[in-house]
This record gives sequence, C-alpha cells and structure tokens, in this order.
Amino acid sequence: MNKQIQLQSTVTCPECGQQSNATMPTDSCQFFWECPNCGELLRAQKGDCCVFCSYGDSPCPPVQKEQSCC
Repeated sequence: MNKQIQLQSTVTCPECGQQSNATMPTDSCQFFWECPNCGELLRAQKGDCCVFCSYGDSPCPPVQKEQSCC
C-alpha cells in the first residue's frame, strides 16, 4: 500500500511567525520562499533540501517518498 503524499505544507516564517499554506512542487526542491507577511526571503537551512523541510509542517514530496531530493 502506497502512503499518501502531502502536497500542502504550512510554512512558518521564523522572522515574524506568520503561517502560510503553500503547495509543494512534486518534482523539484524549492530553495527560496518569500514570506507574504514580512517579505523575509527564507532559504533552506543547512542539511535540508528545501524550505518546506526547514520551515514547513510537512517535508517535500521527494523526501516523503523516501527518494533522494535534489
């Protein structure tokens, strides 16, 4: 049985605390994400492949699939 892949993630801005829902790409990493509240440009933290793995409540689809990401 295949596990359901989450395509939505709630990203929390570490600068202002704003939480925003975002749709994650299924075939690539998203290295940058701009907070819609304060404009802070988030970058993936060291050791993470994308902003969703760093700041989201769900890791990116490739990581969920247990595949290599980027």
